Amino acid sequence: MTDSSHENVPSRARRRFPGISSRAYEHPADRSALVALRRLTGFDTVFKALSGLLPERSLRLLFLSDSVRVSEAQFAHLNDMLRDACYILDLEKVPPMYVKQDPQPNAMCIGLDEPIIVVTTGLVELLDEEEMRAVVGHEVGHALSGHSVYRTILLFLTNLAVKVAWIPLGNMAIMAIVTALREWFRKSELSADRAGLLVGQDIQASMRGLMKIAGGNHLHEMNVDAFLAQADEYEKGGDLRDSVLKILNVLPRTHPFTTVRAAELKKWSETRDFQRIMDGHYPRRDEDKDASVSDSFRESASHYADTVRTSKDPLMKLVGDIAGGAGDLGGKLRDKFTGGAGAAKGGAGTTATDGGGTPEGTEGPGGTAGPEGPEEGPRKA
Repeated sequence: MTDSSHENVPSRARRRFPGISSRAYEHPADRSALVALRRLTGFDTVFKALSGLLPERSLRLLFLSDSVRVSEAQFAHLNDMLRDACYILDLEKVPPMYVKQDPQPNAMCIGLDEPIIVVTTGLVELLDEEEMRAVVGHEVGHALSGHSVYRTILLFLTNLAVKVAWIPLGNMAIMAIVTALREWFRKSELSADRAGLLVGQDIQASMRGLMKIAGGNHLHEMNVDAFLAQADEYEKGGDLRDSVLKILNVLPRTHPFTTVRAAELKKWSETRDFQRIMDGHYPRRDEDKDASVSDSFRESASHYADTVRTSKDPLMKLVGDIAGGAGDLGGKLRDKFTGGAGAAKGGAGTTATDGGGTPEGTEGPGGTAGPEGPEEGPRKA
């Protein structure tokens, strides 16, 4: 890499991570969701079929003909950021990058054979140089992790689902895979946010970028601590009904909620794992073939156990109580859904069989939200 490629790079030195493996920054939920996705019935068949059918050449020609390709001659400052991000994460081949006219701030990394990075004009105009550097690093992280393949398939299947919506069974089969892909997609964003931080090496810039994506170019009206407090309020607020609504709200989304992403990234930036990477101690790519799959499974399982144990979300707390052997499941569900009304009635001397309906009424929420909790709980971003 020549010095000319770093003309717009700030003078402060950034650490480089030669040979870094994507395992160094991948979120445990990302790996777990990908394993679950690959085990989904019919996914392998769809994946193999689409790998040969997707019009990737057409996609590349579309961006080449209707967007601006980043280079030394066009959007040179983005070209410098891209080359610098690839240098820091030691990505040997610099992916093509395009700027697409679109007022909606967005960026993506797609492609089956080779990744392509696309950023919108809305994003370029919204972010300053350091914020944009984190976003470019985010997309390069997707490329290094090999995320672009699955993201391309999700893009295609989402469009296909709309076209075959009139075929009930066909649409249901596609949407099952789309839902699983979206779950993985959301988790992969958490991994890529970490890659963006490794490239930018400025947690405040990463926070500012996420705040701007949420609230626009009004930083003078926003505060990082207050923004992160929103994520805390979102997680622990409400009752069990709100927990179910959170799951329903996030299912159609491809990205986790912005405050949640900010809180996750801030938390990771303060961990020993992050500091070890910054000190040069991290998994190398040449060790990937020797990496233990069972260790990855155990790490993922441990992550979900810790999430349930430490979560402030009412549903996660309930799951933790059940896993811990807490009794009176029906009463707990009743109290969660009624805001404690059941407990108050119990204290007033109402027995479990008064009116002949209490046990049956308790089973209603238990038979609906209760069983879904353990399965759907970890799905929320």
